[in-house]
Amino acid sequence: MSQQAAPGIRSGAVPDPVPDAVPLGALVEGGPARRPAPVTLEGRHVVLVPFDADRHAASLHALSHGPERDALWAYLSAAPFPDEAAFTRYYADAATRADPLLFAIVEAATGRAVGHATYMRMEPAHRVIEVGNILYTPALQRTPGATEAMYLMARHVFEDLGYRRYEWKCNALNAPSRRAAERLGFSYEGLFRQHMIVKGLSRDTAWYALLDHEWPRARAAFEAWLDPANFDADGRQRRRLEDIRAAL
Repeated sequence: MSQQAAPGIRSGAVPDPVPDAVPLGALVEGGPARRPAPVTLEGRHVVLVPFDADRHAASLHALSHGPERDALWAYLSAAPFPDEAAFTRYYADAATRADPLLFAIVEAATGRAVGHATYMRMEPAHRVIEVGNILYTPALQRTPGATEAMYLMARHVFEDLGYRRYEWKCNALNAPSRRAAERLGFSYEGLFRQHMIVKGLSRDTAWYALLDHEWPRARAAFEAWLDPANFDADGRQRRRLEDIRAAL
């Protein structure tokens, strides 16, 4: 029995063009994005550098462990560590990986590590990348450096590496992370139910994203918020980041 070509395809020929009535996405020009490399991202308040356990683990362990600090680890896949040696071993291994690519967040003034973040789930062909595994110690939380770190990472993704979609995902129960995503300009896209099992617990995941055509407005808001003129003599913000972005 002879085999017939599928409708719209001539035997031995390339497929016919798709009829105009079939809805398709917009044409995307250009090639793949670049995969992130271990680089240094410098800001006024913080510097992001490739994580080095010998240089960063002791400071980060001291700032992230102790009474009332277990909550820092509640939504991270790693648990609080029993001692500095175990912490250092874990992060020495994590620092060898290309995805997630781990950065230490270092105070520009003191050189001490006060947090970390990663680029992860990289898909250069689709120009999609995620920021995650974020740990902000109390020394970094609610400081200009905390916002600046996310600005530096986003700017690098869009302007240096050529991505078109920058994702933020978190446990749906992690209210501070969800507030942070929205404050930083990421848009909520939906809930993935029973998405993961973390530390034996069911996790629903909230998805957020910032797109390349949204970045110029987000960048302008970041830079206006980070301007020293936006802070009074006591270091208090004059205008909120959300309000600045909404006014643009």
